[in-house]
Amino acid sequence: MRKVRDQPRTTRQDLVNDLKRAGTTVSKKTNSNTLRRHGFKSCSARKEWEKVMWSDETKIKRFGLNSTRRVWRKKKDEYNPKNTIPTVKHGGSIILWGCFSAKRTGRLHRIEGRMDGAMYRKILADNLLPSLRALKMVVAGSSSMTTTRNTQPGQLRSGSVRSISRSRSGLASLQT
Repeated sequence: MRKVRDQPRTTRQDLVNDLKRAGTTVSKKTNSNTLRRHGFKSCSARKEWEKVMWSDETKIKRFGLNSTRRVWRKKKDEYNPKNTIPTVKHGGSIILWGCFSAKRTGRLHRIEGRMDGAMYRKILADNLLPSLRALKMVVAGSSSMTTTRNTQPGQLRSGSVRSISRSRSGLASLQT
């Protein structure tokens, strides 16, 4: 416990080796369980968040709400004007895709029409890569970059980032 408290970057293997030198054989898993029991948990350094780019799309309506609106009424009053909700023909909504990192925001892109896999890959190629370059998160000529959505993965052009993983919550993490 003392070593981990004094040197938080100590690895599980370091602890196994130290205990082995002291004449005790303990597995990495046992070390982890013991540390957890004493209130320690394994965390990535805060600096790693500088390598993360989040992206998502959202629909914004000009009029009204995105959800279904409900009214309380009696059966015979369904067409009474106070029980109807006015609408605007063609809705007036837009869909935007955007990205940001710990450093600052990236590009914002308006999505026209219905988005499919090809359009999403084009949006990433035209907006995510330039945003990564602008934030100096990509070095040209390095390893390839892939992106994974909830449904199907796609590949982008080269960059220093090996992969972008997008979890169900919408977070994208870059692994170099």
